[in-house]
Amino acid sequence: MEWDFTHVTGFEWDAGNLTKSTGKHHVSPDEAEEIFFRAPWVVEDTRPEDPEPRWAAIGRSERDRVLRILFTVRKNKIRPISCRPASRSERSFYEKALRQRG
Repeated sequence: MEWDFTHVTGFEWDAGNLTKSTGKHHVSPDEAEEIFFRAPWVVEDTRPEDPEPRWAAIGRSERDRVLRILFTVRKNKIRPISCRPASRSERSFYEKALRQRG
């Protein structure tokens, strides 16, 4: 899905997500943010128990890693919930989506 990021004014990280993404998944905030400037593939990822809409962005960082970022948007800021390298099936989905996108 094409997602319009023109209304986004920045990123909002909380301390827990910063340390989890960097420590557990070896994805820095800067690398995670890069994918949003490189035409990521975005799908809705909201579950019934979620208090607000969530999306999953899959995209390639400048280090050529395919990352999956679960996020929400609050007051025109992307708020990452989790950031990690994409799984094999997510990478496959992303590559297929890119081919279809043309």
